[in-house]
Amino acid sequence: MTARRRSNFPLGMLALRTAAAWGVALLLFFPLGWLFLTAFKTELQAIAVPPLFVFTPTLENFHEVQERSDYLLYAKNSVITSVLSTLLGLALAAPAAYAMAFFKGKYTKDILMWMLSTKMMPAVGALVPIYVLAQKSHLLDTQLALIIVFALSNLPIMVWMLYSYLKDIPHEILEAARMDGATLWQEVRLVLLPLGMGGLASTGLLCLVLAWNEAFWSLNLSAAKAGTLATLIASYSSPEGLFWAKLSAASLMAIAPIVVFGWFSQKQLVQGLTFGAVK
Repeated sequence: MTARRRSNFPLGMLALRTAAAWGVALLLFFPLGWLFLTAFKTELQAIAVPPLFVFTPTLENFHEVQERSDYLLYAKNSVITSVLSTLLGLALAAPAAYAMAFFKGKYTKDILMWMLSTKMMPAVGALVPIYVLAQKSHLLDTQLALIIVFALSNLPIMVWMLYSYLKDIPHEILEAARMDGATLWQEVRLVLLPLGMGGLASTGLLCLVLAWNEAFWSLNLSAAKAGTLATLIASYSSPEGLFWAKLSAASLMAIAPIVVFGWFSQKQLVQGLTFGAVK
């Protein structure tokens, strides 16, 4: 049946679809490819008109980034804040999603919509109160402040994704476990965790990427002590202008770890999004 469909499919249309797919892929990849090329140029080559596609690469920008700032410190802050905020978010989102999936109330849908609506508010709208709270609590330029803010900002997405997974688990399985005398902890550990591990993993992966890429709160709540790689990138903007080559090198060093991580976990992430949140 599949072979018959393929044979009846016009070759011209197939070629057009393939060309369109390649065109979209190249369009999406171009900014990253141009960033990669600029990182190995000198400052004069980076601003050359017309742009240079053939040049002698140099590692000068990477050496200067490492000498000017402590890259490992910023990378460590990014890893700590991203991982811990994701774990904190999962610890808060999992019980909430469990309660709304298996003990639905009259206003469950309204609560979910309200939580999702908070993501539509511009982050700058909450900057002043959060900044004042962090200042009064002596949490400015600390990893703890970023961990809490990252976790809370991603919490609505986590709840929605986990809720989408858990609500598709048959309630009869939990009822059977309860009839066999399983406690709440045994029900969660022996039934829900094995069935919902894919949802937890994909939710955690997505929110880890979102926390790693978060720049707004990093720039406004941290500085040299607790700054993430987003803070490192922003430091190459000065009143004299942008140092494009060094900025590209710092950006490449900032996104390389999460790009590699996303490449190796893309199967789990795409599968989780396909069978969970988007279903």
